[in-house]
Amino acid sequence: MEETLVEVPAIEPKDLAAVSPIDALWSAFNFDPSAATSLLERGGPVVAILLMLSIAALTVILFKLAQFSFRRVGNARTSERALEIWFSGRREDAISRLQRSRVPNAIVLVHAMAGLGRGLSEAIVREDAERVAQGQLASLRGQLRALESIAQLAPLLGLFGTVLGMMSAFQALQSSGADADPAVLAGGIWVALITTAVGLAVAIPTSFALYWFEGKVDRETTIIESSLTSLFTGRLSRVEAQRPAQTPAGPPMDGEPYAAG
Repeated sequence: MEETLVEVPAIEPKDLAAVSPIDALWSAFNFDPSAATSLLERGGPVVAILLMLSIAALTVILFKLAQFSFRRVGNARTSERALEIWFSGRREDAISRLQRSRVPNAIVLVHAMAGLGRGLSEAIVREDAERVAQGQLASLRGQLRALESIAQLAPLLGLFGTVLGMMSAFQALQSSGADADPAVLAGGIWVALITTAVGLAVAIPTSFALYWFEGKVDRETTIIESSLTSLFTGRLSRVEAQRPAQTPAGPPMDGEPYAAG
């Protein structure tokens, strides 16, 4: 029996990009130059703007990660140990321990301890500590507004590009009249949806990073407030804890005389 060979036509790379837009999008965000060029050609200037926003967001995220890691944001162990040393009576050792730390809550606490050590009033020390705390937290919140703006603008830009692409697709369909090809319309629609996909691909990881950074700043704020409260009220708390509990006087038992008033 004679075998018949069927020749399968070769598929060009550009055809692969046409039939698999999701793969092209994924390759673009994995820094594939050819896929990124394909997205720019199909998505137009809106995709170019979104890609620039993604580069800006990645730069800010890497910078904030380095800053938070270097300053050990959210670490309360140094402040807790310094407070223990402070209340044990070794005030100079506590201040010296905090001065060697770069943690924001330690910087705020050492200002408060130094003020109390110089004999300043608690009101003045508390006000100065709040000023330092605001400066430290403002430094941590820096550039987070840029991430928030990118996370909000990217989906809107993607939707804007999709609307423009849909308008062009339907305009081409109207111009073709009775000879309209549904395949052409379908191709124009998915090309228009590329901008929405790129916008969401930029916004989702940016929002996740923003929420993570804000959570770390909130934790640092809580640690600062707790450390300052412990410093200003710790002595009173220790006195109350060391005071022996007094049992309230009750009525005398049978056979016991009442105490004279």
